[in-house]
Amino acid sequence: MRNNVVWGAFLCFIAAVSWGAMFPVAHAAFKHIDPFYFTIIRYGAVTILLVAILFWKEGKQAFRFEGKGLKLWVLGTMAFTVYNLFIFWGEDLMGESGVMVASIMESLMPMISIVIVWMFFNKRPHSFTFICVLVSLIGAMFVITKGDIQAFLGATDAVIPSILIFIAVIGWVIYTMGGREFSSWSVLRYSTLSCLLGTVTAVVIVAVATLFGYVSIPTEEEMIATSPHLLFMIVFPGLIALLGWNIGVSILSPINALLFINFVPVTTLSVSIYQGNVVTMFDILGTVLIILSLLANNIFVRLQKKGYKQLVQTNLHQRAS
Repeated sequence: MRNNVVWGAFLCFIAAVSWGAMFPVAHAAFKHIDPFYFTIIRYGAVTILLVAILFWKEGKQAFRFEGKGLKLWVLGTMAFTVYNLFIFWGEDLMGESGVMVASIMESLMPMISIVIVWMFFNKRPHSFTFICVLVSLIGAMFVITKGDIQAFLGATDAVIPSILIFIAVIGWVIYTMGGREFSSWSVLRYSTLSCLLGTVTAVVIVAVATLFGYVSIPTEEEMIATSPHLLFMIVFPGLIALLGWNIGVSILSPINALLFINFVPVTTLSVSIYQGNVVTMFDILGTVLIILSLLANNIFVRLQKKGYKQLVQTNLHQRAS
């Protein structure tokens, strides 16, 4: 049992660190290639690898949709089209500051999921959790605006990319929450088929964008220049992080796994500093606020669950006596 927990923690840690490192790596790649082709090349390769692994592990019967094809396509589109295209598109439009903004937005996923459940399922969060959500949003605003909200609101070249990144993150939250409907499937099967359908959608969109001249097919020189970045993105934030995170969550439970999200902005900050990118005090302060809010809410939820279990055990004991 202990070995399983250690393995699950290791997988979640590797996934979170990989996601944190992918934004600085992508920023370096965007000097040579646009985010659209960067995304479909990356996930095109990941899809091929996943399809091969699924066929080897579970056979051709695992590729049946079982009447869930439409739901799977919608969820796959949310994750592998909306999330991947929009988050890198927004990051590229923002330039160097987009690296930290994209990372911070990603670390907000647990808080965004709380708001979505509140809005669409009428499950109001506890007051303490609501405070944690507000603190995390303040932290995100520090990073996004660099402490100057008025200047940020007056700069459309920063507002629009931020909206794109925010929409992207919502897409991944929807994908994660929707995975519950496929609990009878293996992690590998859900990941593979959703990735396949979502990537096909992304390829169609990029093809249309190419026909209209918004993006162009990368040249051989551009592919060679970005090959190290693509290799990293395919192996770590792509294949390993996707499968590792889903497996880690199944071992540790979501509440434990979410703690590892804290490593996303920390890794981004560390890699950005190493690369010589500009990191402001507002980036650091915003990151600290988000980490503290995530930790505080996680501890609060744990205490609530512990108190509920103790209450149930006390009632059972009283009935037995």
